[in-house]
Amino acid sequence: MYLVRETVLLFGLNLLDALLTLIWVRNGVAEEGNRLMAELLNVNDIAFLSAKLAMGLFTAIVLLKWGYYRIAKVGVAIALVLYVGLMGIHLLTGLTAAGIVSNGIVSGTFAAFKPLIAVLFG
Repeated sequence: MYLVRETVLLFGLNLLDALLTLIWVRNGVAEEGNRLMAELLNVNDIAFLSAKLAMGLFTAIVLLKWGYYRIAKVGVAIALVLYVGLMGIHLLTGLTAAGIVSNGIVSGTFAAFKPLIAVLFG
């Protein structure tokens, strides 16, 4: 099988993202940026986790089945880079919630990346 380690890491990051998102949202520290996932959070935690993990599981199955294709290798590499960046955002969120980092530093950091985010996702 191809991409086993990468797929397990990606799924683990997906799970960690889901759990940290629940913690931040339920404690009023942050909001879910994805409208669909925010609606699922409004339904309940199980609906949110089920959808998030179902997407991660589907992705894992696709990567494990067709991981020998070049596009799968490139795609998983890009996804891992994006998830590592997302973990950095979770870290800043946690540090801000704990009062270790000020909101101004976090806002400035996100403002610096806003043009890049607009190009990538806009």
